Amino acid sequence: MAELFKNIYNLSFFNKIIPYVKKVVPYFEAEEFIRKIVDKDWEKKELKQRMRHITEVLHSCLKGTFSDQVAVITDVIDMLEKEGIREESIEFMFFPDFIEMYGISQYEISIKAIERITQFTSCEFAIRPFIIKYPEKTISQMLLWSTHTHPMVRRLATEGCRPRLPWAMALPELKKNPAPILAILEQLKTDESASVRRSVANNLNDISKDNPEIVIDLVQKWKGISKEVDWVVKHASRTLLKAGNTKVLQLFGFGAVDMITISDFTIHTPTVIIGDALRFSFLVKNTSSHAIKIRVEYGLYYMKANGQLAKKVFKISEKSYAGNSVTPISRKQSFKIITTRKFYVGKHKISLILNGKEQEAHEFLLVK
Repeated sequence: MAELFKNIYNLSFFNKIIPYVKKVVPYFEAEEFIRKIVDKDWEKKELKQRMRHITEVLHSCLKGTFSDQVAVITDVIDMLEKEGIREESIEFMFFPDFIEMYGISQYEISIKAIERITQFTSCEFAIRPFIIKYPEKTISQMLLWSTHTHPMVRRLATEGCRPRLPWAMALPELKKNPAPILAILEQLKTDESASVRRSVANNLNDISKDNPEIVIDLVQKWKGISKEVDWVVKHASRTLLKAGNTKVLQLFGFGAVDMITISDFTIHTPTVIIGDALRFSFLVKNTSSHAIKIRVEYGLYYMKANGQLAKKVFKISEKSYAGNSVTPISRKQSFKIITTRKFYVGKHKISLILNGKEQEAHEFLLVK
């Protein structure tokens, strides 16, 4: 069985970092720190609960003012980096959590600390309370960060202000009006770092869920600048494409499908056992004499706890289908048990989607 992700926090990890803390603050009581960390509720705590618990214990074990405590954290990071431990170290995200929890009333110290810490481990969650409490000056700071020499600081400039960042608090004002962050995205759309450009695309995809016209306008403006920016706008448009937005489909060359037909749609597993897979196949026929670019998707209508169906769209392919051609396609959809989706037995449905046009849905049965 795979190791639970929350177990990145273990005694081996703590014993690895404690010596670095003691080099900075010799008074640090390692035994007390471990005792407080591994309390009676430790095993019950999930990842983010463990992270917050570590933050609270660290705060209780460090003396001095918030500024003194931040200095300890940044000095420890300096030493860890010298040992070759760098920004991939997700387990160190309790450092930015420390700033978020104890530094919200000390803006200048906290912002300087975030700029340093994010070069080691991402501060995308920690910056968000500052955006909410100090919107104008924090967004202005993030615009400055968008020109920083370090790619992780530039990435924070866009990732931290995503209106719908997963696993993070939402930014309701930016969901309503993302105008304040558009200059950041404009600055970073051609960034040399692929990670930064991906963050720009993800930010725009967030925006498209509440303000689609803003994203459509930017797609029209940016498309064709370079192959890298073309990737950004395409990835940014994925929700709009799945929603069958006509304007966006046309921008990417997906037009009418009057000359495209689907035949021989077959569900090979009309009864699917949870843990197995739905298997289906069909033929795509282009009855035109010329090639037609088609985005082929399928909609899976999952049964919910209340008995209603909820659709999720999956892409099969995006390509040109030759004139007078018949193309066989077969796919399978896993119903393996996963932590991010709960399956409910009963009638489900599947439909095919061509350039945003949904075809007739077909039923299948999910059983235990």
